[in-house]
Amino acid sequence: MERKKTRQVKVGGVLLGGDAKVSIQSMTNTDTRDVEATLNQIRELHIAGCEIIRCAVPDMEAAEALKEICKYSPMPVVADIHFDYRLALEAIEQGVVIITGGPGTGKTTTINTIIKVFENNDQKVVLAAPTGRAAKRMSETSNKEAKTIHRLLEIGFGMDSDDLTFMKNEEDPIDADVVILDEVSMVDIVLMYSLLRAIKSGTRLLIVGDSDQLPSVGAGNVLKDLIDSEVINTVRLNEIFRQAQESMIVVNAHKINKGEPLKLNVKGKDFFFIKKEGDDILQEIVGIVSERLPKFYGVDKLKDIQVLSPMRKGTLGVNNLNIELQKSLNPPNKYKTEEVFSKRTFRVGDKVMQIKNNYTRKWKSEDGSNSGHGIYNGDIGYIYYIDKEKKEIFVIFDSLKIVTYKYDELDELDHSFCTTIHKSQGSEFPIVVIPMAWAPPMLLSRNLLYTAVTRAKKQVVLVGEVKYLEFMIKNNRSNDRYSNLSYKLNKFIKEGLLIK
Repeated sequence: MERKKTRQVKVGGVLLGGDAKVSIQSMTNTDTRDVEATLNQIRELHIAGCEIIRCAVPDMEAAEALKEICKYSPMPVVADIHFDYRLALEAIEQGVVIITGGPGTGKTTTINTIIKVFENNDQKVVLAAPTGRAAKRMSETSNKEAKTIHRLLEIGFGMDSDDLTFMKNEEDPIDADVVILDEVSMVDIVLMYSLLRAIKSGTRLLIVGDSDQLPSVGAGNVLKDLIDSEVINTVRLNEIFRQAQESMIVVNAHKINKGEPLKLNVKGKDFFFIKKEGDDILQEIVGIVSERLPKFYGVDKLKDIQVLSPMRKGTLGVNNLNIELQKSLNPPNKYKTEEVFSKRTFRVGDKVMQIKNNYTRKWKSEDGSNSGHGIYNGDIGYIYYIDKEKKEIFVIFDSLKIVTYKYDELDELDHSFCTTIHKSQGSEFPIVVIPMAWAPPMLLSRNLLYTAVTRAKKQVVLVGEVKYLEFMIKNNRSNDRYSNLSYKLNKFIKEGLLIK
């Protein structure tokens, strides 16, 4: 067989094409963002005779890690970038576009590329998300400031009222050529209405989210209704990229959506099921969170591991799990000040969560060089000082923001050693631990399990009985919200009030 004549190119020190000898190439199956693990695999492949290595680049974090990998790799590195340019063209041409897809399908890479396309065309791009944690994650992945929707709309007090209101509206719209809104499954119909009022004519709107996530806590099911209406152009990202296929978190998340059995306890992977029954489930969760997982993976037991439960009450509900985990993760100590409020013990070192949006609450940095307003529902912090004389508790958020709470303001705080799956929306954690036990059927649903699993970046550990896992996968309980949004959009089109 005659070899096809091709143009010769050079990749690093390796010649390809032309009369060059056939080179041995391979691709890593590690998370490219984990530089150490990826380099270790590259070195092993190099020793085995590999000459060129490919690394998947599904997002900006992986792209940044690739710089370090290229620096220390013993052979040329080729980036396998996950992006379809047609998505950017679609976003540019359309006034409103929805991008939806599950984990590992390239939403982050798509967003980041679209941002660059618009900015290269001198378009002002504004990023927003419904919660503080979601906005922070969006900022980290895009290297561009992202605001909460409330902050973008400039919440404040009206001139003739003591009630909080949005300053941005039709009369004073958002100054942007493009608004990119992430995690839209969490946005309720009232907030979306306020946002749309503040978007001026001619501004492009890119709506991004996973329609299989839990719907918003507030009224409506905006993202699902918009997609179901088929009125707005929707791009569905269905392909799971090669690197993501190596993650059982991603694979199993998609299996959950399809109602298929999961792949459990695959050696060397990131998705595990520990079989326990009754009271043993609680003890197992406390044990793996406080000792086994931190010891085995070298992670911080407070910052890197998050327990998620579908319910608040019961032995494996959030309330009791917080009590038991506090005993193990932050036990009493004569050097740790504590106070008891409404049967809850707040102790220095406790992991806590802000459970209400408070747009006026002040925060400042430890040295006083930086300050601002606003602590939001879902923000996680740590108690670092309790002043019994002044009756104040000091909490530090994001390793920077120090917030003071009076004793009578502690209804805004809850312990977060364990939190509900609903409260975890918009957040990501390195390791997620989830109890699998009896709960009311409405809380043992497929999309609740899907949401919990997709909160994990590196590891999922399920603890309990397999039958409840199987029940959750089969229980495709609908989260219909009878908002009529989809119906009304189509009605407006038929009546000529809306142009598709």
